[in-house]
Amino acid sequence: MKTLVILFLCWTLSANAFAQVGISPAEWQADLKFLQDTVHDDYPFLFKKTTAEKFDAAVERLHKAIPELKEHEIVTGLACIVSSFEYGHTSLTWSPDAIKYHQLPLNLYYFSDGIYVEGVRQDYKNILGTKLLEINGVPVEKALSDIRPVVPAENDQFFKAYGLNFLVVPEVLHAQRVVEELNNDITLTLERDGKSFRQVVTAIPAQSFPTPYGFMNQGGDWLSVRDQSATPHYLKYLNKFYYFEYLPEQKTVYVRHSQIQDDPQEAIPAFYKRVFDFVENNDVERLVLDVRLNSGGNNYKNKPIITGIIRTEKINKPGKLFVIIGRRTFSACQNLVNELDNYTNVIFVGEPSAENINFYGDNRQVVLPNSKIPVRLSFAWWQDKPQWENGPWTAPHLAVDMSFDEYRSNKDPVLEAVLSFSDDDFIVDPMAYLTKIYESGQSEEVELEAQKLVKDPKYRFVDFEDHFNRLGYDLLRSNRVQESISIFALNTNLFPESANTWDSLAEASVKANRTEKAIEYYRKVIELDPDGGGEHARNMLKEIEAKKSESGK
Repeated sequence: MKTLVILFLCWTLSANAFAQVGISPAEWQADLKFLQDTVHDDYPFLFKKTTAEKFDAAVERLHKAIPELKEHEIVTGLACIVSSFEYGHTSLTWSPDAIKYHQLPLNLYYFSDGIYVEGVRQDYKNILGTKLLEINGVPVEKALSDIRPVVPAENDQFFKAYGLNFLVVPEVLHAQRVVEELNNDITLTLERDGKSFRQVVTAIPAQSFPTPYGFMNQGGDWLSVRDQSATPHYLKYLNKFYYFEYLPEQKTVYVRHSQIQDDPQEAIPAFYKRVFDFVENNDVERLVLDVRLNSGGNNYKNKPIITGIIRTEKINKPGKLFVIIGRRTFSACQNLVNELDNYTNVIFVGEPSAENINFYGDNRQVVLPNSKIPVRLSFAWWQDKPQWENGPWTAPHLAVDMSFDEYRSNKDPVLEAVLSFSDDDFIVDPMAYLTKIYESGQSEEVELEAQKLVKDPKYRFVDFEDHFNRLGYDLLRSNRVQESISIFALNTNLFPESANTWDSLAEASVKANRTEKAIEYYRKVIELDPDGGGEHARNMLKEIEAKKSESGK
């Protein structure tokens, strides 16, 4: 059984001055050592995206620095160490009883055209709906990069969903050196109608802001930028875990499901029985399941959804079943997405999910002995897909995101894309389509079609580069060297600024004894990525030169 992501989110508790517990540097160091030993003794399997060596090095750096650090810096350092595992269920948390903290009284959201003040307390209504450009003079993208290590982000989508909350935390901003001094007065550079201005915003003691599922719920002292005269389907009835309605003009049943938990008013099996009975007994041509806000729950409750869709043959067909996913699709809902992908004819629409396809989920609480800060460490590996199908997220077949103006005016471009969907020119699996062309011997046609698809925004989350790279290596391992070279060369044409594509082409060229070409390609790698792939390329060039010298003797 999986716990809801809301229970562990690091930002909810780190957004402030942290624990004012008054313990000594030696006690903080003892807590750090306790955490290090616990991970090594009981959770060594978490070393998948990082290594034990990197983890220990980070521990050592913090251990040495602790005597010179303030408490909020120590806690932020601890958070960075725990977040380095890059599993959202593995995070540092704080007990509200032991923590004093502050946050700017506003809500930020990352739209397709930038980060905007989506919600705000009444006294700052003049900045509602403005675009955020800088924090204390630091460009917002630089600030995001600086705070990224604090967030237990599975991927970029998780960071978009939850990382922005750290931008309103003076203590985190100071600890990560976004701001030079710890101060509750933060100067924001904002933009409205093309004109920029600065506004000092004062952080307040932390409280529960009315932001269910990431959007401000207008009421009392809080304002939302969204036009309140109407409500889009995905934001209706948020007091319920799920609801459905019939859209007669489109002959579509729309279901919004926002937690994998039984709603107190109606359990999941009963709710979906009503949904599928309605589909069977009415003029329904399409089912839309919207889980873009769904951060998880209990994945054992997914079965009625999957079996119901499989039984309902009229909608379990290509172009009839759509699932909307997004930056909050996480945890048990990722399991649901995996099962839908495995067993149904689903088309995913929207943004990628916030969870890795296979991931470490359920966690146990470990309390640091001196500071009493709880740390949650994941222990359960959830694998719905084979290892070779793992990835950072589930990407939508049809990519659609939302601009600030669309949100403000209650438009839902994602649902609109579903309701206007036509499969006349849509390719559900672009790589399968390109592979079929390649296997038919139309190599020139493959490149032309690939160029079109790579540039088409509908497919922008398809990792064409990685797919072609893996195909090239499959051919190389099968000793089909010339074919692998043609695929790697295609990849360099599609992604000429990627050092990895040139490195792969160089490797295949070495195997084909095309030494001069390999040298040319490795030099290209160094040019594009002197510090990363460049080191490997320089080593390979030394090996090539050594072999040339040896053969010359």
